[in-house]
Amino acid sequence: MHPSAVQNASNYMGPHGEPSLSRTGFLILSIIMAIFTVPAIILNATVIIVSLLHKELRQPLNFALVNMAVADLGTAMTGGVLSVINNAQGYFSLGRTGCVMEGFAVSFFGITSLCTVALIAVERMFVVCKPLGQITFQKKHALGGIALSWLWSLTWNTPPLFGWGRYELEGVGTSCAPDWHNRDPHNVSYILAYFAVCFAVPFFLIIASYSKLMWTLHKVSKMACLEGGAVAKGEAKVASMVVLMVLTFLISWLPYAGLAMLVVYNPDVEIHPLVATVPVYLAKSSTAYNPIIYIYLNKQFRKYAVPFLLCRAEPSEDEETSEMTTVESNKVSPD
Repeated sequence: MHPSAVQNASNYMGPHGEPSLSRTGFLILSIIMAIFTVPAIILNATVIIVSLLHKELRQPLNFALVNMAVADLGTAMTGGVLSVINNAQGYFSLGRTGCVMEGFAVSFFGITSLCTVALIAVERMFVVCKPLGQITFQKKHALGGIALSWLWSLTWNTPPLFGWGRYELEGVGTSCAPDWHNRDPHNVSYILAYFAVCFAVPFFLIIASYSKLMWTLHKVSKMACLEGGAVAKGEAKVASMVVLMVLTFLISWLPYAGLAMLVVYNPDVEIHPLVATVPVYLAKSSTAYNPIIYIYLNKQFRKYAVPFLLCRAEPSEDEETSEMTTVESNKVSPD
């Protein structure tokens, strides 16, 4: 057995001293992670490539979707690939420095992705609800939001590199993340701040924007019954994409955040390493959900992404235009 495997095995035992996971269990985890990681890499790379190839996709309302693809691709290439490799080996093979690097990279890309989900929800709320009046969502607004998502994530994932908080092995000991278990007040203060600004704040923005969006569309749908509602119908389709992304956000990240806070507030709670691993992998699996959602529900991406994935000819210019273009060229009043 590799020397690091001995050390990791001693640190990641079950509640009664048994190994955290059998060899077969590690292989199953590796296969499960590969099932999510390979499509995540292919689909997110597809979104990025087709956006670079087709200027029609380079619209302000699509920038956040491409930004999420970049962040999710980063998560899949670091946390996803390394999880597949380390679980196949049955231990974390990169040493302490590798653990810190992986923990930082996965957290950096992951929080950027979370912030981008919030950005998309806010974008849709502003476009549909117009809380500040007839202000057009422009390129500068999209780029500003994207820059803020990366800067926000960088600001709050850097402190463990300099002593406030730390990155440590988690779950069955084959991946790294912020250390939720350390009881040192210095570490606990970081974890609480991290949870507040990197999860609670995006969560609040998502819920507030989603609620306002749904209420506005509900009112508009009543007018649509009387007036035909072509614009409202287009907005509802785009909104459904946001709804699914919000739901996958909650399904993917709430268990992880909930477990982390449980450990912080009750350090003596006994959680089997395998149980602790499930929310980790659920969160990482979100990298595959998002591109599926916006390739399937966004006609503009689907128009170019599907032929690209199937190695078919490009769609002709006279094909149907996208919802995004329709949304941007029409006005929806919340009144």
